Amino acid sequence: MLEWIKALHVISVIAWMAGMLYLPRLFVYHSVAEIGSDKSETFKVMERRLYRGIITPAMIATWFFGLAMVAHGVVDWSQGWPWVKAVAVIALSGIHGMLGSYLRAFREDRNTKPQRFFRIINEVPTVLMVIIVIAVIARPF
Repeated sequence: MLEWIKALHVISVIAWMAGMLYLPRLFVYHSVAEIGSDKSETFKVMERRLYRGIITPAMIATWFFGLAMVAHGVVDWSQGWPWVKAVAVIALSGIHGMLGSYLRAFREDRNTKPQRFFRIINEVPTVLMVIIVIAVIARPF
């Protein structure tokens, strides 16, 4: 049973990260699209479907299967790595929520952030992913 939980957790993480890396990239291009244009409206549809159809369900599944592993005693909280991972996952969840607020701003044609801002934001999930993977695989603490 635990192997299935781990497998589903990894699948969920991959889906979540794929979306978290792609959505800010869509925002980069959307931020320079003319409001009301076909291009802007197409981005709105793509962003909404990605966020609601993939990223949010994958985040929920990631949390569910991760907490299921904790409940099965997989995590030794006396070590440092689970704490580092937990903080990074909470931060990634916060970025997820922040991306949702930018999604709403684009949907309502009230985005004020420049393209460069979204290029920088695009790197944050990558940094958090690196921290999480190193914490879990290398367990340096």
